[in-house]
Amino acid sequence: MAVQTFVQTVARTLMQEMRRDDRVVVLGQDVGKRGGVFLATEGLFDAFGPDRVIDTPLSEAAIIGAAIGMAVHGLRPVAEVQFSDYVFPGFDQLVSQAAKLRYRSGGSFHAPMVVRMPAGGGVKGGHHHSQNPETHFVHTPGLQVVYPSTPRDAQGTLRTAMRGEDPVVFLEPKRLYRAVKEEVSDDPDATLPVGKGVLRREGDDVVLISYGASMAETVQAAAALAQQGIEADVIDLRWLLPWDEELVLERVARVGRVVLVSEAPRTANLVSEVAATIAEEILDMLEAPPVRVTGFDTPYPYAQDRAYLPGVNRILYAVQQVLEY
Repeated sequence: MAVQTFVQTVARTLMQEMRRDDRVVVLGQDVGKRGGVFLATEGLFDAFGPDRVIDTPLSEAAIIGAAIGMAVHGLRPVAEVQFSDYVFPGFDQLVSQAAKLRYRSGGSFHAPMVVRMPAGGGVKGGHHHSQNPETHFVHTPGLQVVYPSTPRDAQGTLRTAMRGEDPVVFLEPKRLYRAVKEEVSDDPDATLPVGKGVLRREGDDVVLISYGASMAETVQAAAALAQQGIEADVIDLRWLLPWDEELVLERVARVGRVVLVSEAPRTANLVSEVAATIAEEILDMLEAPPVRVTGFDTPYPYAQDRAYLPGVNRILYAVQQVLEY
C-alpha cells in the first residue's frame, strides 16, 4: 500500500491507467512538461510523450471539444481544466454536446471521457479560483459527476470514471490536495462503484452529509460533537450524479435528524435536492426539519475567504438547531 496525498494519487492513477490502456490520452493547459499547475499530471509527459500528453492552448472550448472528438473516435481522453472556475467557455461543449451524444444518437455514439477540474475555496484564490460549479453539471442529464474527498476515494472514483462509457465531470478539492496522506491500494484494478457514497462515522444522534472539500470540516465537527457526548453519522456522498439515495434515506430514517453541508452557494445547491428527497420520502421519520450549511449567494470573496466556507462552528450551530427542535 502506497501512502500518498490526494494530488499524488491522481497522478499515480492516471499513470497506471495510461499504462493499462493505450487509448487513454491526457490533454489540457500545461499538463505536459510542467505536469499541471498543481502537478496532478507530473511524470506523464516523460513516460508517454507529446502524442498522449498534449499541451493545449488556453481554450476550454477547444480542450473539451477536442476531447469529445477523441472519445467519439475510440480514444479515452482525460481533459484537465486548470481551475473549475474556467470551465464555462467549454460549458456548451460539455453540457450540450458530450452529455447529449448517447441520447441524440440513439446509443450509436457515446463519449467515454473525463473532465478533471480543481474546485473549491479556502486557498485565498478569490472569486475566479474558488468556485464550486457542481450544481451546473448535476443538473445536466447525460453526465456523471463525482467529487471525492480522500486519496483512496480519488483513486477508486477516477479509475471508475476513466473506464466508463459516459462523460464524467471529476471535481478535485484543491485545498485538500496536500492536506492529508492516506494509504491507497496497489491493486491496478481498484475501483469504486458509480453512485455509491460511504459512511465515514457512525452515530445515533444526528446525520451529517457532505462531499468534496467540505468533508474536512464535517469530520472535524463530528469529532467535536463526540467530545460533547453527541455521536454523528457522517456520510460522504462522493458521487453527486447519481447520488446514493439508498444510503442517505436509510441512515436519516434511522436517526431522524440531518444536517447537510456544502460550500457551494445556497440557492439550488445539490444538498437542497438531497434535503428535498429526504422530506418527500421519509418525512414521517424525521424528528426535525433538515438543515443546510452552505456557502453564500455571493461571489466568492477575497478578504473573507474562510468566513465564506461552512466551517466547524456553523455546522455545530446547525446540529444544535436540529437537536433542540
